[in-house]
Amino acid sequence: MDENAPTGDRGDRWSRKDWWGVVLDAPDVAVLTRFYSELRGWPIWKQDADGSALDLGEGVAYLAIQHNPDYVRPVWPAADGRQQMMLHLDFEVTDLEAAVTEAVRLGAELPEHQPQEDVRVLLDPAGHPFCLYL
Repeated sequence: MDENAPTGDRGDRWSRKDWWGVVLDAPDVAVLTRFYSELRGWPIWKQDADGSALDLGEGVAYLAIQHNPDYVRPVWPAADGRQQMMLHLDFEVTDLEAAVTEAVRLGAELPEHQPQEDVRVLLDPAGHPFCLYL
């Protein structure tokens, strides 16, 4: 395989060796996996009690969930002496109100504190902040 070839010409994506992803800790792998699978329409590539991986469908990126029995839910907004978020996911949407409604239906929480008009910070079922934006 030609490493200098454009991404689309680099062969079957499942045989590639340049995969990368984001891994979220969670107290319940199944709940968080189902949430992001339904929120984004990403199929579950693999799942067991210890972890899961969602197939984002393009390229070589994935979202994984790993079980952490000592997981401490972050607070939003940040507060001194409390568990801080380590990262957050951003998702562009075409209809912010509809996307927020759907996320809440799937189990997200909509906190009162919202720092921007065209962005909504939500909390996934494990409490990880994520953003929907136009």
